[in-house]
Amino acid sequence: MNSSHDGEVLLAEPRGFCAGVDRAIEIVERALRKFGAPIYVRHEIVHNTYVVGDLKAKGAIFIEDLADVPPGATLVFSAHGVSKAVRTEAARRGFQVFDATCPLVTKVHVEVAKLAKEGYEFIMIGHKGHPEVEGTMGQLTEGIYLVEETADVAGVSPRGDKLAVVTQTTLSVDDAAEILAAVKQRFPAVREPKQQDICYATQNRQDAVKVLAPAVDVVIVVGSPTSSNSNRLRELAERLGTEAHMVEGAADLQPAWFAGRQRVGLTAGASAPDVLVQAVIDRLRDFGAVTIRKMDGVVEDVHFPLPRGLGNRGMSEPPPSRS
Repeated sequence: MNSSHDGEVLLAEPRGFCAGVDRAIEIVERALRKFGAPIYVRHEIVHNTYVVGDLKAKGAIFIEDLADVPPGATLVFSAHGVSKAVRTEAARRGFQVFDATCPLVTKVHVEVAKLAKEGYEFIMIGHKGHPEVEGTMGQLTEGIYLVEETADVAGVSPRGDKLAVVTQTTLSVDDAAEILAAVKQRFPAVREPKQQDICYATQNRQDAVKVLAPAVDVVIVVGSPTSSNSNRLRELAERLGTEAHMVEGAADLQPAWFAGRQRVGLTAGASAPDVLVQAVIDRLRDFGAVTIRKMDGVVEDVHFPLPRGLGNRGMSEPPPSRS
């Protein structure tokens, strides 16, 4: 893009915050208002540097180890969920706990607990070391096997013949389907979830990129490097043959990416706030973008209730705007 001709920015729809992220951030903000600073949060509440920095400035303290939380403190579990061991330790230490685990992750935890009682073992499709995977696998002490790619399926040796599959909620839909096919080939009787575990927001943002990428010369994804779903959006655009870059904010944009490019596609991961997207749009205008156009796409209308003790959004209280 350069200012001598009309550059265009196409905005993916939907993009940015999902209901689980909105809820998690609101839990921390309400806890700060109700109980005052500091509020301790186990792990980054959501995987976005800007959001974490904003909450730190308001008095949130992010920790990984519960030993770093003083007795009697208020503790929030991040949107990614936690293992049984972390829950037990938090209860033992007597913290006041608010659970910001996304309800769609909790649904996976509940399914694992229910099927484990029926004697099932599990294959979990996900990324090693991701806090959501640690939380889901940590619902059990044994009998859950992680596979990250199709090649890993061959190494799974369940002890019994009752096997179920669960999935991290923020994976590539296509990759997960490919790995699931390999699981079913090796274990034809494996039990699948009634509804896939990959969440609506991950699916919708990937579907939007599938429409966006072929229509533009380069795709920009706003998201932090630790954000699984944001990384998947960048990979998906590249897989579709369109150059793609992930940025944390406008400062990361490189003019060279846009040289001679007419159309830029812009999306954002589920933990990236709109304020960052708007700043990127402003910077793209500096680079020569003249028109900003929203693509047609799914309109999301999902809201999750808040935990007891923080009050729920009443009719008179709309969710706070975070744009």
